[in-house]
Amino acid sequence: MKASRRWWALAGVQLAVLAVGLDITVLSVALPTLATALRASESDLQWFSSGYTLVLAAAMLPAGLLGDRYGRKKVMLAALALFAAGSLACAYAPSAGAFLAARLALGLAGAGVIVMAVSALVVLFSEEERPRAVAVWAAANFLALPIGPVLGGWLLSRYWWGWIFLINVPVALIGLVAAAALVPESRAAQRPGIDLPGIALSSGGLAVLTYGLIEAGQNGWTGAPALGAILGGLAILAAFFAWERRLTGRPGGQPLIDLALFGSASFTSGVVLITIGTAALVGVLFTLPQYFQGVLGTTAMGSGLRLMPLIVGFVVGLAPASRLARLAGAKITVAAGFAIFGGGIAAGAATSMSSGTGFAAAWTAVTGAGLGLMFATAASAALSELSQAQAGIGSAMVQAVKNTGAPLGAAIFGSVLASGYQARLHLAGVPPVAASAARASVFAGVAIARQLKSASLLTAVRVAFVHGMDAALLVSAGIAVLGVVLTLAFLPATRPKPAAAGPPTPPERHEPGAATR
Repeated sequence: MKASRRWWALAGVQLAVLAVGLDITVLSVALPTLATALRASESDLQWFSSGYTLVLAAAMLPAGLLGDRYGRKKVMLAALALFAAGSLACAYAPSAGAFLAARLALGLAGAGVIVMAVSALVVLFSEEERPRAVAVWAAANFLALPIGPVLGGWLLSRYWWGWIFLINVPVALIGLVAAAALVPESRAAQRPGIDLPGIALSSGGLAVLTYGLIEAGQNGWTGAPALGAILGGLAILAAFFAWERRLTGRPGGQPLIDLALFGSASFTSGVVLITIGTAALVGVLFTLPQYFQGVLGTTAMGSGLRLMPLIVGFVVGLAPASRLARLAGAKITVAAGFAIFGGGIAAGAATSMSSGTGFAAAWTAVTGAGLGLMFATAASAALSELSQAQAGIGSAMVQAVKNTGAPLGAAIFGSVLASGYQARLHLAGVPPVAASAARASVFAGVAIARQLKSASLLTAVRVAFVHGMDAALLVSAGIAVLGVVLTLAFLPATRPKPAAAGPPTPPERHEPGAATR
């Protein structure tokens, strides 16, 4: 396939990835509207987001397997079609139950789109081209962060709420047309078997673990549901790896994943570092929108605009990543990215009531630059180990592990932020019912202060939140320091040649008549 054709194909596919990301971020600003329009309860609202996340986690590895077995292009096209249909169903849902069903379908479709988009990087691009392709993929993932709230807030303030989901339909269709016309059909030369126990254990373990992390973020780590689900999810995943190891050693066994991948320091370290970076980033994304809206008093749309320096910094960090990795090696580049990332977050932890938007823009831009540098290089290190035959299930493994970082980060930083906020919140003289409500969140505290027309309480709520935010950002900076240490300890400076661990990998199989590279 011609070089220009490959890049156009990548652009079309990553546009669909952007649509999946927008669907997640747009929902966050739409929940109050959905509560009224669909008569949704608080539990319904939580499941609108959590249900999507659980299905997304559970479907990752099966999506990769289906792509390797039946054709990655087929799975991508089916996922894009389902994503368009699910978006339509969300827009015209007559009830909370119908909307939740549509969200679950979107989670299933999103898994197929995300995994096949990453596998396209492996199939379409050589190892030399892949770092630049990874930068495009990373940009598509992170552009949704500020665009979602801005676009969602603008649409909700002017039009019917269903439009925030209908805008996904043309984007998904453009991605579908681009994939159909430009992406070659491919699958593993030796069609993998259907490892039903492996599918059940991996999907169940990821879903249960994700549920536990979500529960911990909402209700604390010590509750029985959160702790039980986290431990249960880890136990199921341990059983999954034990089963895969047993199947690998069995003559004729066809495990779901190739455990030899985890023998590669580049792959394992790259995946772990991406996950750590994702968890640390959540410390920023979890606190900043609340700070902008609860302390500075901006709208959801204004909050999204104030996240733009983070994205600009991220793009600035992406640009030199591949060149720096070639010059200094992946180890030094990723470590430098984590160091810059952590330095920016540590500066943000000095936020006070006198700090303004300019200070936030400065430190988030630095944070974004470090993140872009780290993320692109670590992802390239992991994906460089995948052969075309492993593109589907290998990409699914990268995404499945990476996606645990977000709920893990939200649970950690939510707990730190809540405890710091409540510890510093002074409620002397406030009626008990109002005081209990104010402890729930900065938004509840601001609402109570305005209801009571108490300027002192409003100041106390905002001061307490800034204290909790600074504590959460310090924890995030600590995680970035951990990333530096792990990078220097385990990530190879340059990618080693893969060791011969068995029969050679058969060449990639392309369908007759499909475009080839």
